[in-house]
This record gives sequence, C-alpha cells and structure tokens, in this order.
Amino acid sequence: MRRVLYAMASALLISTLTGIPALASGPTEWVEVFSEDGTIQQVKVPKRDQPRTAFAVPPPANVVALQQTGPSEQRFDLVFVGDGYTSSELGTFHAHAAEKWAFLQTVEPFRTYRNSFNVWMVDVVSPQSGVDNDPTQGISRNTALGMGFWCANTERLLCVNENAARAYAANAPQADQVLALANSTKYGGAGGGVATASGGNTSSGWVAVHELGHSMAGLADEYDYPYGRYAGGEPYEANVSVYPAATQQYYHLKWYRYLGQPTPDGGVIGTYEGARYYRYGIYRPSENSLMRSLGRPFNSIGLDAMISAIRAKTG
Repeated sequence: MRRVLYAMASALLISTLTGIPALASGPTEWVEVFSEDGTIQQVKVPKRDQPRTAFAVPPPANVVALQQTGPSEQRFDLVFVGDGYTSSELGTFHAHAAEKWAFLQTVEPFRTYRNSFNVWMVDVVSPQSGVDNDPTQGISRNTALGMGFWCANTERLLCVNENAARAYAANAPQADQVLALANSTKYGGAGGGVATASGGNTSSGWVAVHELGHSMAGLADEYDYPYGRYAGGEPYEANVSVYPAATQQYYHLKWYRYLGQPTPDGGVIGTYEGARYYRYGIYRPSENSLMRSLGRPFNSIGLDAMISAIRAKTG
C-alpha cells in the first residue's frame, strides 16, 4: 500500500471503542477493517507474521486473462489471486474474480476507463477448500495463502500471507494491484499491500474499490477514527488539507477550484472537518465519499485523481 499508516493511538482506546481486547506489548501494525454497514476504521493489531516464501522465483501457476486491452506498460494491471480454491474449484475462483471486476465497472472512473485495465487471474491451488475460521472460529484449513477471518480477534478482518500472495501474483505480466479473494461467502476484507475480500460475497467488492483509491491515486482515508486533533503540516494527499475553504480560496490551495461545485457523492465541495484518522484540525472535500464509507462514489477530488492516475499509466 502506497501510504503511511499512523500508529500513535493507544491499545486501551481501541479496546474501549471497538471491543477488541487491549494488546500485549510487542510489535503492532495498523490495518483497515471494513464493516457491513460501510464504515471503515483503523485498528491496531499485533503485527502479523509474514513467512518468507520458499520460492526464489514465482511458484508455478496458470495465468488467465480476464481482460487484456494492451501492453502492461500502457495499462493498469489488476491481479486476482485466490485462496481456499481446490483444483476442482478454479472455475468458482474465475467466476468470483469476474464478478468483482464486473462490480468495479459499475463505479466511476472504472466504468468510463474500463479499457485502460488489464485484469489477470492467477490459479492458486489450495489443498483444502475454504479459509480459516469460516464460518466460525477454530476452523483451520490447509491453503496456499493462509487466509482467514478473525484476524487479531476481529471477526471481519480477513488476513492473508502477503508474501505468498505477491509471489503467486508475479506470474502475471505485471501487478499494479493484487487482490486476494477468499473462497467464502462471509463478508470481510482488509486493506494493505495486498487487499483482501470474500470471493463469494458481493458486498465485499467495495473493499477493492476503496483500496484502489489508495494504490492508484494515493488518496488518503477521509474517516476520522481514532485520533483527536491533527497538529501536523499540510498532507501530501490531494483529498485532505489543514486549510479551510476561505484560506484555500484566497491562496489558491488544494481543491480551491472545486469549492461550491456539486460532487458525485452528494452535496457540494467544501471543507468538512475530520479526515485522515483525526476528528479535528484537518478537512476533507465532501461529507461522505468512498474514502470515508464504502458504498459511496468518489468525490470530485478523488475521482479526478483516479482519472489522472489512469491517464498517467495509459498515455
């Protein structure tokens, strides 16, 4: 993931607000957790062990082009890898990947720029069907990518061995973004260097769209959990700013040209306090865009940043 995750909140605060037990001492990391109601939050969890892959080269796996519209040097390459799909279930994996790509194409800018993408499916074969802790805790399955729910004692947090996922994805001609699909109908997902989603759950497609906002356009999260007041400098991301509307307008900063204009996610562009994990002292361009809640369109700033990223890659 091409963004910095900020790790300053206490484990006690997270335990109080989320019901997740306070963490013992030791290495930790922040991950995005996606709820069924569309809300997103950063949760601090024990740092996940990412065993090194045993392969010096990508483990052999068949690659199927779901869509190929041009050379990878001039396209954005999205790579699906699957976990918990046995050799007899690769058709199911292909169907799940196709459904996720079809869903992406219902959301702008993917609808308009669908032909700017190559989409690959890497046939990762697992010894057993399904993933860990599905449908309940305590279920363990032998799979190629080690995916499982209840990661860090959080039910909907769907983790993956990112090293293994990237190793398999390297079979594709290029991988600008890797999305790991679990052979499951349970809602879940996670953000990170490799985004995860439930292959058989249609609602989890929004996870992929949100994560592409980060990886493609470098967009910041616009939700305001879990910190209080932001006291840093002007962020580099296009969709967050420490400057209110009047200051942006006067000095021609950030999204001043958009102020007062309608935005696809509803309302008009302004400066709405609360963004980038802070409640105060930092602003987002709209009330509630996709970078704040799943199931929403990108706001105008995010949408234009996505289009610019696509055009920069495709020429």
